[in-house]
Amino acid sequence: MVFSCQKKSCEIDSRIAAININLPIQRLEKALYASKSKEDVQRFLQANSLFARKYLQVDANHLDNNLINSLYGLVTNPQLSKFVTETEKTFGNLEPQQRDLVTAFKHIKYYYPKTNLPQVQTFVSGLLGPDLVVSDSIIVLGLDYFVGDKASYRPKQPNYILDRYKPQNLIPAVMLQQSAKFNSTDLDDKRMMAQMIYYGKSYYFTQHVLPCTPDSTIIGFSDQQIADVQYNEGKIWAHLVEKNLLFETNHFKTGKYLEERPTVPEIDAKCPGRIGRWVGWQIVRKYMEENPEVTLPQLMAEKDAQKIFNNSHYKPKRRS
Repeated sequence: MVFSCQKKSCEIDSRIAAININLPIQRLEKALYASKSKEDVQRFLQANSLFARKYLQVDANHLDNNLINSLYGLVTNPQLSKFVTETEKTFGNLEPQQRDLVTAFKHIKYYYPKTNLPQVQTFVSGLLGPDLVVSDSIIVLGLDYFVGDKASYRPKQPNYILDRYKPQNLIPAVMLQQSAKFNSTDLDDKRMMAQMIYYGKSYYFTQHVLPCTPDSTIIGFSDQQIADVQYNEGKIWAHLVEKNLLFETNHFKTGKYLEERPTVPEIDAKCPGRIGRWVGWQIVRKYMEENPEVTLPQLMAEKDAQKIFNNSHYKPKRRS
């Protein structure tokens, strides 16, 4: 049984499906790596000034020779050229990613009609630039980060983080960042519960706009980890309650449950890191189940974590 792939429904509401959006993906790595000279690189940057500003953080009208030389060095690097080819073979025409992006932005336009569609561009920096840039005006996908475990080069991250750098993780990662635009929170509430629910809202948003995406892909757990935490949900919850962690504000203590770690041995040797975020997701899910009149925008705008928790009636039972 594949636990993480079970979805109650991944059918898209007909009203959302009917929304017509045009969201082309521009392959900037192809344009850059076709450059034959430094002048070509300069023209590339001037033609893609928004990319230059948001991804490279430079003004295309005031270019530094060092940057042009560095980019031309990438273009003429034979090893990187092979990596670019490898990346292109992995992603092909990006049809699955574009389909997911369109699905996600149809949902976003439905719930937030005033949202403007961003430019979407791809790039290969040789793992030197950011993996993603997500803003109102532009989304840049660093494809080389997401080639997967057979890539010639991989990001310098521990294995438990590298597991989230695969092609299927790309668009969910974009939507997790996109969710921050809509995710209101009380910055004065430092309790772990508030942080858990903030993360829970971001995962719920991502799951809602990508309804056919498995939980494992959204949060970056393996199928087995999802099965394990679902089975042990009551045990995990009991630990958080018994240790009075929901109201903890000490970052050192809360970080053990919310931040990047391979495991959370305080709960169990196999308990995955960021387990507090996963529990926050379950609280938010329960809240939305218990309060079906609440819309996605209303959830995301709700700053009161205590209200969400109280009205979720979340209390999973510990297995005997």
